[in-house]
Amino acid sequence: MNWSEMRIHTTNEAVEPISNILHEAGASGVVIEDPIDLVKERESLFGEVYELDPDDYPEEGVYIKAYLPADNHVVEAVDDIRQAINNLMSYAIDLGHNKVTLSELNEEEWATAWKKYYKPVNVSEMITIVPTWEDYEPVSEDEVIIELDPGMAFGTGTHPTTILSLQAIEHYIHKNDTAIDVGCGSGVLSIAAGLLGAKEVHAFDLDDVAVKSTQINSELNGMAERVTARQNNLLDDVDMQADLIIANILADIIVRFIADAWNNLKPNGFFIVSGIIQAKKQMVIADLQQAGFRIIDVNEMEDWVAIVAQKTEEKRGA
Repeated sequence: MNWSEMRIHTTNEAVEPISNILHEAGASGVVIEDPIDLVKERESLFGEVYELDPDDYPEEGVYIKAYLPADNHVVEAVDDIRQAINNLMSYAIDLGHNKVTLSELNEEEWATAWKKYYKPVNVSEMITIVPTWEDYEPVSEDEVIIELDPGMAFGTGTHPTTILSLQAIEHYIHKNDTAIDVGCGSGVLSIAAGLLGAKEVHAFDLDDVAVKSTQINSELNGMAERVTARQNNLLDDVDMQADLIIANILADIIVRFIADAWNNLKPNGFFIVSGIIQAKKQMVIADLQQAGFRIIDVNEMEDWVAIVAQKTEEKRGA
């Protein structure tokens, strides 16, 4: 079977929403080629396990590569993807060059074209993400290993927004907590919460592919009994009390359900939000504070921001 490699030249800001569009369209594996990776310093034990070719990277912006079956429907699928990407402009997302190219690969080339990009990566003090096909030995007894199959959906959890989320979860989760993951994607945040001690995690996503991916990855990591994934629009009609709510999605989406997050958090509970570009940081902080949240932590990586807010005793906003 042959495969079509779709390459989109865009911006770092657009990586997350475009990646979601590609997975929803049935892409098997997504690769992000960011020139920052060519100069990024990594700890010697992690990440520095394959060589990067500068010729594969753009001088500015990023390449997003996705792999689609090269059948009679590929042209129609690409047209639909183009339209969905163009629709992101209505959310004020900078698409940069927004140039799409298509090339064909055979089965053998495809199998190695994207897997070479995914190796074990240490993303926090305790958490290491490992692709399912890689053999990896923990370097300490406290290390938490999360196995993911990036060919299934939503990558390997090593985008800056996900790393910031994982680091926050590691810091603020407590044993026997109840957690909610809004927009669960691959389920990596839900799995991390479970492995770090949460007694139950409720994972929600509007995309059925994400729900299935979370269920499969949770089972793969022995978290099927702790992580419950189901299809839902944000926190609509959710009525439960959680110690921790996590949302790694666009800033414009986060501000839509801040009030629901407040209502679903226990007193002094934490609301971890990521997927926020620098230009939207103050907007999210202001909306959180207006709702009554106290901002206790703001962390940044590259152009991305994660905010940790805590539910205070009394709500100040309307």
